Amino acid sequence: MGLFSFVKEAGEKLFKRGDEPAAPEATPEIKYEAPVILSQEEIDSNKADELISLIKSLGLSIDNLYVAVEGDLVTLAGDTDSQAEKEKAILAVGNVSGIAQVDDQINVNSPEPEPQPEAQYHTVVSGDTLGKIAKHYYGDAMKYPMIFEANQPMLKDPNLIYAGQVLRIPAIG
Repeated sequence: MGLFSFVKEAGEKLFKRGDEPAAPEATPEIKYEAPVILSQEEIDSNKADELISLIKSLGLSIDNLYVAVEGDLVTLAGDTDSQAEKEKAILAVGNVSGIAQVDDQINVNSPEPEPQPEAQYHTVVSGDTLGKIAKHYYGDAMKYPMIFEANQPMLKDPNLIYAGQVLRIPAIG
């Protein structure tokens, strides 16, 4: 549990601009509709709902999932049986554009006698490849599939990573 930092400007553009009213669509019978202006609480609540949908769409198993958004800080809480599921949920949320920090309050209730080791994290920089990252952490570029597998389902293609993205680097067993 703790606070994780991310590159706020990097990542998937999940949120619509909440700080600007949407422009009304022109229709022949309606000349003007007043824009809907949401409070910051409503914007944050909508973002929390979108993040919950994201976590569920990735098939991550977090029971009693709770997500709260305050500006660029997200608090995640719930229960899971897997350290990997917890880390993936944190990264899925943190790698969304507009999120700078994730406060991890997820409990891991592992049924295994030995708790799973926590992964290391790597922030991708320009010029990085999974092979280059694997060479750095494991001493062998050909171990890049381990990093790819550890970051699925967030990564769809081992060649599609971007600067600012944070990746899980699992310990070698």
